[in-house]
Amino acid sequence: MLQVTGADRVLVGDRNRTSPVLLACIEVREGAQDDAKALLRQRLPRNRRINLRPIGERDGILVARISPLADPEADLSEALVAAGLARSIP
Repeated sequence: MLQVTGADRVLVGDRNRTSPVLLACIEVREGAQDDAKALLRQRLPRNRRINLRPIGERDGILVARISPLADPEADLSEALVAAGLARSIP
């Protein structure tokens, strides 16, 4: 995990490359972008190891479920929905 770049996207990488990733199955609520970014930054500090579960692609960007390796059951999309900052989409 390199950094949170938006309310629903992060930048991940290894030693050789970096890639943007969109969080799966959510739409961040209007006006909640700053709070959503803050929650993601709290849960995903820089250099945190994460688990990506890809579900597809949108506009050439990987869409995946993301959870910290320390807590593999903690899906960050679900955390944003539970906090009232996003809504689930199919």
